[in-house]
Amino acid sequence: MIPTLLSPDRLKACFAADYTEAHIKFRHACDRHDHSAYREFVYREKGPTNEKLFSSVYWLGNPNAKRVLVLQSATHGVEGFAGSAIQIDCLDDFLESKLDDDLAILFIHALNPYGFAWLRRVNENGIDLNRNFVDFNAPLPDNTAYAELAELLLPGSEKNINEADRKLQLARQQLGQVAFEQAVSGGQYAFADGLFYGGQAASQSQLYLQQIITDFELLKREYVAVVDIHTGLGPFGYGELICDHPPESKGVQWAKQVYGQSVTEPALGSSSSVPKDGLVDYYWQNCLADKLCFITLEFGTYPVEQMFDILRLDHMLHRHTVNWRDSHVQKIKRQLRQHFYPATADWQEMVLLRGRQIIRQALQGLSA
Repeated sequence: MIPTLLSPDRLKACFAADYTEAHIKFRHACDRHDHSAYREFVYREKGPTNEKLFSSVYWLGNPNAKRVLVLQSATHGVEGFAGSAIQIDCLDDFLESKLDDDLAILFIHALNPYGFAWLRRVNENGIDLNRNFVDFNAPLPDNTAYAELAELLLPGSEKNINEADRKLQLARQQLGQVAFEQAVSGGQYAFADGLFYGGQAASQSQLYLQQIITDFELLKREYVAVVDIHTGLGPFGYGELICDHPPESKGVQWAKQVYGQSVTEPALGSSSSVPKDGLVDYYWQNCLADKLCFITLEFGTYPVEQMFDILRLDHMLHRHTVNWRDSHVQKIKRQLRQHFYPATADWQEMVLLRGRQIIRQALQGLSA
């Protein structure tokens, strides 16, 4: 019998069934190192069974390291299964030797623990964290194209979806696929119960991230590489490296030098993602400028049309008070979890192997 690349036990050790298990596994992985380097930010809201929620942070390596790799998970809540597993695998198995004194790894586990626990991409206020990093003291981005589609994207009842879909298909044909995706998912700031809503103020998670960057003195480091782990776009199991630095900038040049030609750029149309407003990338870029290389590691699952459909149902569901144990609620939540976390052994194996490759490349690049 031909052995698998990763054993079933390794997959089971890294991947979790829900947020609580992921949090426990991550903390236990940290405990195998220096426990004093672990800290938690307690989230104000609770999980669906009234459990406490945390954004956890762990520093591995020399506190005074000049170069830092940041591994960030669950920016989009329900997408946190893959990112958590990669972080646990890194702590458990991948780093068998001590890091050089000039290198350290900062783990940010479950930046959006609410979405992770409730199986949502958004937080408790319906805010998509990856649209929340804009200047709220300036006029907010105006997505007029979304406004024209808002009632069709989220009709008043699930009974009206078929008619809405027919009209959306016409709009898609008129706008073209790329323009349609950008209108829907590029970010909007006017419809609080709508898709890809960026909010009206900095979210709780954004404030945590600001504190993390300050507390760990990342602005004083010589160089910082960030890998933000997501799921849901692209071919099944493939880990696309998406770079939202401006074209031909130092961030893009460094990304391609370190990670190779698999790096894609939404601004140039080479990515499965389209350009968006308010990305967390932009906050990191504003903080660190040319000392930063930020990469989104996006693992594909199922077709993007399926993602839009299930997100619409979830947003319509959360317009009202949600009874977590209700069978209809659980049906939609299972569909969400399945789309962003297929949980098949082959997909899990692809995620961990690609994660190991990217971490190795990042550390080699920081060492160079």
